[in-house]
Amino acid sequence: MQTQETASIPVLDDETLAFAGRIFQYARLGHADELAELFEQGLPANIRNDKGDSLLMLAAYNGQEAATRVILEAGGDPELANDRGQTPLAGAAFKGELDITRQLLAHGAKVDGEADGSRTALMVAAMFDRTEIVALLLAHGADPDRRDASGLTAAALAESMGATQTPGQLAQAKG
Repeated sequence: MQTQETASIPVLDDETLAFAGRIFQYARLGHADELAELFEQGLPANIRNDKGDSLLMLAAYNGQEAATRVILEAGGDPELANDRGQTPLAGAAFKGELDITRQLLAHGAKVDGEADGSRTALMVAAMFDRTEIVALLLAHGADPDRRDASGLTAAALAESMGATQTPGQLAQAKG
C-alpha cells in the first residue's frame, strides 16, 4: 500500500541517475564549461547529492576554481551546508584552497559562518596550519575568540591538532 507521500516520489530511470551522477562529477573534476551550459539550460545551481553536497561544495572542496566561479555566478549558495554541516568555505579552508576561499568570500560566504553550529572556517584552517587562509579570514573579520560547541577557540583547536604556525599567528592577531 502506497501512502500519498511515497506515491509522489518519482521513480528515476538509469539514464536519469547516470545524468545526475555526471553533473556531480563535473563539479568534482572541474568541468566548468559543461556546468555553465547546463545552467544556461535551467539546471538549478543548488542541487545536492545523496550526502547533501552541493555542486559548489564539491567544486570548492576539490580545488576546482573555474567550476567554483561558474557555480557561484549561476547562483550557487556559499552558505549551503552538506548533511555533516560543512559549508563550502570550511571545505576550502580544510583543503587549503586559498583562491577558492577568496571567491567564496567575494560571493557572500559568511566569514564566521558555521552551518552545524560548531566550527568556523577559521577554526578549520587553524587546525590544519593553513596560515595563508587564516590570514585571509582574519583580514575579512573572522573572530579568533569565537568558540566551537566544545568551547574551544581556533588557537586551542590548532594546538590540539599539533599545528605549529597558526596558534602563534592567531595570538599575534589578537595582540
